[in-house]
Amino acid sequence: MEFLYEYGMFLAKTVTFVLAVIAIIIAIAGAAMKQQHKKGELEITDLSEQFIETEEDIIHALLTKEEYKEKEKADKKLAKEKAKADKAKAKLAKAGEAEEPSKAHVFVIDFNGSIDAKEVSSLREEVTAILSVAKPTDEVFIRLESGGGMVHGYGLASSQLDRIRQHNIPLTVSVDKVAASGGYMMACVANHIICAPFAILGSIGVIAQVPNFNKLLKKHDIEFEQFTAGEFKRTVTMFGENTEKGKAKFIEELEETHVLFKNFVSERRPSLDIAKVATGEHWFGTTALELGLVDSIQTSDDYLQGKSKSHKVVAIKYEIKKGLAEKFSKAASLSAESFIGKLLQRNNIFPG
Repeated sequence: MEFLYEYGMFLAKTVTFVLAVIAIIIAIAGAAMKQQHKKGELEITDLSEQFIETEEDIIHALLTKEEYKEKEKADKKLAKEKAKADKAKAKLAKAGEAEEPSKAHVFVIDFNGSIDAKEVSSLREEVTAILSVAKPTDEVFIRLESGGGMVHGYGLASSQLDRIRQHNIPLTVSVDKVAASGGYMMACVANHIICAPFAILGSIGVIAQVPNFNKLLKKHDIEFEQFTAGEFKRTVTMFGENTEKGKAKFIEELEETHVLFKNFVSERRPSLDIAKVATGEHWFGTTALELGLVDSIQTSDDYLQGKSKSHKVVAIKYEIKKGLAEKFSKAASLSAESFIGKLLQRNNIFPG
């Protein structure tokens, strides 16, 4: 009896604690949801400066003290000469005798796409920001990773990249891992596509999968009723019995989408044998190069490091800052989950 009493008290305390934590989390989550309308911020990173700093660190580590002192002297001399030359150019430009040349930029965007392509909301802000300052002498470089997903989401993402082309700004897409299906729809917009040797590209096709539970419902004497207006308002369903006519219409719609996809790729890469590559297959980078899906084999790191010698390389990222309530909500949720798990394990409520 004493054991049952203690166990009952412990269980009551545990349930009370869990309910209290859940109530707090719900309250904080509600406050966090109210902050979701907040506008994000652009994060700008000078990648050229990072490359220079890394190079300097390596050189410093490899040189002896005497060699490093000599290098410092030479660098200071070069810096003075450069400052003097820049001052003279600025003076001439001010007098109207010569225009001060500016270094061309490479604007870098990262796009790691999910199935619903929700990242397009940040992409549109990044593209808009770049177009407000970019010139035809500049370049936009997209590090793209995506296995594809919803047609309308990736269609919009591709349209965002098309905006860059429409402004006559060179666009390069790099694929280090995968750009398949909707991912390749985005990649083909570029003037130039590079990829790593074992990156996966292609999958120019359309797929749809729908489970059907009609037989299971019939087995348990459950009727499913669906009401529509319009013969093909619903072609196939998860719970009803799919007709041959409905399935045929659904396949027809998939074929129409595939034709749009093929036309989109053909317009942007006219040299492609579209009948050969639009079979839904995917290929590794080296084969993709042979087929004309990409233009060269190279990693994004190698490309940007090379560009940093002649251009100013700048990464642009649009990020919505998490509010205090949202951060606290996540931390509280993780802490509560960890605490409750340890508490239950300690009292052998379940095997740990």
